[in-house]
Amino acid sequence: MSRGGRDKDRSEPERRCIATGVSGPTAPLVRFVVGPEGDVFPDVAEKAPGRGMWVSADRAAIDLAVKKNLFSRSAKAPVKAPADLSERVEALLTRRLQDALALARKAGLAHMGFDTVHRRLKSAPVAALIEASDGSEAQRAKLRPMAGEAPVISCLSREELGLAFRRDNVIHAALDAGGVTKTVLREASRLNGLRGHEAVSID
Repeated sequence: MSRGGRDKDRSEPERRCIATGVSGPTAPLVRFVVGPEGDVFPDVAEKAPGRGMWVSADRAAIDLAVKKNLFSRSAKAPVKAPADLSERVEALLTRRLQDALALARKAGLAHMGFDTVHRRLKSAPVAALIEASDGSEAQRAKLRPMAGEAPVISCLSREELGLAFRRDNVIHAALDAGGVTKTVLREASRLNGLRGHEAVSID
């Protein structure tokens, strides 16, 4: 039984954060590997060869791993971790979330615009409500209650959301279930950790 009383999915791999010591599924973690020159770099796609080192998707945890030289301890060899590693991770996760949203848009799973989102929320439950971090608080307050228990993604600015939707800026969007939606939720949850927002549920 996992935290919160849920049964663990035994098929899901677990990894230990080298900064916090907490073990769990890989969804809220970032994988790091050591390159040929002994440099640590983030493998946010989790496909790079080599032994992975995992850190919670949290700015403080990544900064601690750099400051305390925990990557060298985990690798059992001297390695170099750049001081701006958390900023590099944030940039990569931002791009991954934008790419996932772009795929959701192309698949017809993402809807944008206040009026469109308002109608979508009235018609049926959504998988997630998306709002720009620098959008109108008054408009955001009107839509949030309509989303019910759906997670709220608010870690991207209007310009960052605009890039995902091929617009100058986007403030409101809604996400339907299916397809790439789970990927969107996972990347949003990881980016939230780097930007100090509340975690996004990916159940």
